[in-house]
Amino acid sequence: MTTHVDLGMPPVGGSVLLADPRGYCAGVDRAVITVEKALDLYGAPVYVRKQIVHNKHVVNTLAERGAVFVEELDEVPEGATVVFSAHGVSPMVHEQAAERGLKTIDATCPLVTKVHHEARRFAAEDYRILLIGHAGHEEVEGTAGEAPEHITLVESPDDVDALEFPEGTRLSWLSQTTLSVDETMETVRRLREKFPQLEDPPSDDICYATQNRQVAVKEIAKDADLVIVVGSSNSSNSVRLVEVALEAGASASYRIDDVSELQEEWLDGVETVGVTSGASVPDDLVQDVLTYLAEHGHPDAAAVRTADETLTFALPPELRRDMKAAGKV
Repeated sequence: MTTHVDLGMPPVGGSVLLADPRGYCAGVDRAVITVEKALDLYGAPVYVRKQIVHNKHVVNTLAERGAVFVEELDEVPEGATVVFSAHGVSPMVHEQAAERGLKTIDATCPLVTKVHHEARRFAAEDYRILLIGHAGHEEVEGTAGEAPEHITLVESPDDVDALEFPEGTRLSWLSQTTLSVDETMETVRRLREKFPQLEDPPSDDICYATQNRQVAVKEIAKDADLVIVVGSSNSSNSVRLVEVALEAGASASYRIDDVSELQEEWLDGVETVGVTSGASVPDDLVQDVLTYLAEHGHPDAAAVRTADETLTFALPPELRRDMKAAGKV
């Protein structure tokens, strides 16, 4: 049983606080449906560069249907169909695809595409762009690839002290969309303190879903002895949710891929458990966790809602065009 709770009221049941919103965001939903529709339309195999989203269960399910996940385009046969992941790719990857005659479907999240546009605009105006993000993350590699000569990566607030630029350098900042909101804003504060001329992007780059899930986990963490975050280890936003939960007052917080990783001893002495999931996690994985908790003395789940999410994104135009031509719209 799940009971919805308004903020400020005592939870019904009280043994489990379920964050709402959690799980799939609009960009992930669009990317996963893109691969599913491509398989329906073109038939297997459909190649996908990198993981379509950072969740191993989603990837395995799509692989069973005929999606073939590759690290680089040289693994894709010439002329085949390839989908670019929700995290985005650099212009160089688009060029490589064209050289190999690949049919491409770009499932990049529109909010990541927005950051790419900002990177190109700042670079065209000769800004040094301070990109806040994690080295090696696919989204960072894609954004940096838009203006490699103009971008300096800043991974944490502590990196700011070592930055030096010639006098008169025009500076702006952008960020990976899945970071901790609080840490990103602390990095920006430190940057602005050192470089008063720093210019902001038109809007905060942290995506609405990342922000909403962090707000929700803060709300449940303050009343929870333990917070369980469902999400894969390579999911930046899932990893951040554990950090945010601990900072917000949870005595303990763990990330699990699925219920098989939940350890019974974590529940020793725990009265209230908070549960949430990252933006690339299907909700059946969360329901499995709730079932486990119900069987181990935490039967009532109270959903704590902090925001309503209604945003949806249209499928990639190249896929919609082919679906229309095939009469499958």
